[in-house]
Amino acid sequence: MLTAPPLVALDDAEVAERTAAHEERWERLVGPYAARRARGERHPVHDFLFTYYAERPGRLRRWHPGYGVALPAGVPHAGWRGYGAEPATGRVSVGEDFLADRRVLVGTLRRLLRATERRPAHTGCFGLHEWAMVHGQADGDVRHALPLRLGAAGTDRVVEGHRIACSHFDAFRFFTDTARPLNTLRPASGDRPDFEQPGCLHAGMDLYKHAYRLSPLVESGLVLDCFALAADIRVLDMRASPYDLTGVADVDATPVPIETADGKRAYAAAQAGFAERAAPLRARLAAECEQLLDLAPRGSSTGAPGDR
Repeated sequence: MLTAPPLVALDDAEVAERTAAHEERWERLVGPYAARRARGERHPVHDFLFTYYAERPGRLRRWHPGYGVALPAGVPHAGWRGYGAEPATGRVSVGEDFLADRRVLVGTLRRLLRATERRPAHTGCFGLHEWAMVHGQADGDVRHALPLRLGAAGTDRVVEGHRIACSHFDAFRFFTDTARPLNTLRPASGDRPDFEQPGCLHAGMDLYKHAYRLSPLVESGLVLDCFALAADIRVLDMRASPYDLTGVADVDATPVPIETADGKRAYAAAQAGFAERAAPLRARLAAECEQLLDLAPRGSSTGAPGDR
């Protein structure tokens, strides 16, 4: 394996310090999920971050310094995906061949991130994607094991009484057959850069997906920054959904009733706040992609756009 020309070399003490800080943060953000999973418990809000998104908690726990950083010989990274050791010194870093292999993925993410940040944030969708995912369904056939706040008929009336303009394909594809024709947009898997906009809650949550797909090419702190944002957005996503969260532990269960004028105002304000929080993370990820593309050797690549 070719190794990256290191721009920065860390010693054992620096590696230990950064690893400890990362694991401490992991315990705060991810530890509760890991503990619930060990007990066989499910959570209708937080589990989404580990069921819909593909990154495993154990992989999130590994600290990565990012591309171009050399670690001392003997670190566990030598056995991890993407790393290699210099024959002469034994120093460990993410390999050039790994970056070359991910060139297509890095370029695809850069285009999506830059296209998204160029658009104004639209905050008038009111989270109706979650409602459209249960339109026409009986109470017992919904996606989550939770009751519907307004019942099935009331939920259907909300969907049918609003203009739905979901721009996010990975939400739109879960619309029920009866709700799909009600969407004024037709996003598809291959045209995300043409539709994605920074006010979309799922576009904000997906920054986490983009970050972990770039791992170990980017530093783990950026991945956890994006995870923390996704976790907070997920709570709003469910509070504004048709589901009744009463009794769900470790989450604010107060509904954001988007079927009312006050609820719409509250949702739009929170949505704008998350768009503001997401903007610097999106810019950081895009800048990382651009730097990686500048450094990437040309070669074969299997990092296809659809790779999760």
